[in-house]
Amino acid sequence: MEPTQLTIILISFALALLLIILGIQVWYILKEIRISMQKMNTMLDDAKKVSGTVSEGVVGMSGFMNGLKTGLSAVTSLLHKGDKNE
Repeated sequence: MEPTQLTIILISFALALLLIILGIQVWYILKEIRISMQKMNTMLDDAKKVSGTVSEGVVGMSGFMNGLKTGLSAVTSLLHKGDKNE
């Protein structure tokens, strides 16, 4: 076997080995990205639950404030009505 052929064969094996190692590394990187995306999805779901809870509290407080305002306006209108009758 000539030295040129031997060199080409060795380089071919080295490149094949390098590509195999590179493919394995890409596989691990994609696996890590998948795990990170799953964690991010869980965090977004939790944030959605928290924001929903906060918005329910704000809506409840708004209803309470509207009721309080209506009650105060009813009381003041009754007081003003009583003043007019006297």
